[in-house]
Amino acid sequence: MSRLLRPVPLVALIAVFALLGLLGYGVASKTPSDSIDAQVAKGDRVTAPAAAWPVLDGHGRSSLVAYRGKVVVLNFWASWCVPCRTEAGLLERWQQRIAPRGGTILGVDVLDVTSDAQSFLRTFHITYPIVRDRDGSTMKSFQVVGYPETLVIDRRGRIAATRRFPVDERFLEQSVLPLLKERQ
Repeated sequence: MSRLLRPVPLVALIAVFALLGLLGYGVASKTPSDSIDAQVAKGDRVTAPAAAWPVLDGHGRSSLVAYRGKVVVLNFWASWCVPCRTEAGLLERWQQRIAPRGGTILGVDVLDVTSDAQSFLRTFHITYPIVRDRDGSTMKSFQVVGYPETLVIDRRGRIAATRRFPVDERFLEQSVLPLLKERQ
């Protein structure tokens, strides 16, 4: 026991406890209320991160700023994602429904092979705009961790709703239709 009370081991022991205390404080102070989902759940609309992507067809770039004034259903997907295949037809039908009213679906193909993504679009007859997040860098700013995930953005560029799994008719009706009635 006297060996532990010597200055060097005592200083090391104090340092370890101090680091553990700081780690514990850091974990405890980082609450889920900082997340986009938590803020939206409280009724707050969070400004969507600035994002720009190459267009999937290889001709130019697109950004969320280009869609300001529209309601945007921002859908993160990949061609190999089975649930993404399931919701593709629904999203296409909603594109046809909301486009005349100032809305759009904007698909973000993430970490995918270009030819596979293009084949997906042909298979499901997708007409809405598709951009690429080749390296997954922008999905992080939207706190996307899986596929598919969808965020609904109002005409002023604020996130009004999130869905961290496939969308369905009810979600789109409840989160998109009211925003289409709002003015910028």
